[in-house]
Amino acid sequence: MSSSPGPMDVSFSAPIGVTVRGDVWSCVEVPDSVELLATGKAVKVVATVDGHDLTAGLMPTGSGGHMLSISAKLRKKLGKDVGDTVTVHLTERLT
Repeated sequence: MSSSPGPMDVSFSAPIGVTVRGDVWSCVEVPDSVELLATGKAVKVVATVDGHDLTAGLMPTGSGGHMLSISAKLRKKLGKDVGDTVTVHLTERLT
C-alpha cells in the first residue's frame, strides 16, 4: 500500500479487545496493518465502525501492528462491548 494520505477501501471484522502490556483495551486490531500502511507509527484515518462514522488514529499495538480505539460512547451507540465483533471500513488515510 502507500505511506501517503489518500482514499482507502479496506474492510474487516474483528472482536473488540486488544491485549496491551497485560491489559485488555477496547480496540480492534487492524489485520496486516504495517504492510497496509507502510509504517509502524500512528496514522490518522477516516472509517466506519458498524456503519457509524469515525475519524481516529490507528495506534501501534507495541507488537508490530495497529489498533483502532472503540470508545465507550461508540460502544454504547453500537450496543457492543469487549469481546463483541464489529465491522470496520477504512475509507481515507489522513496522515
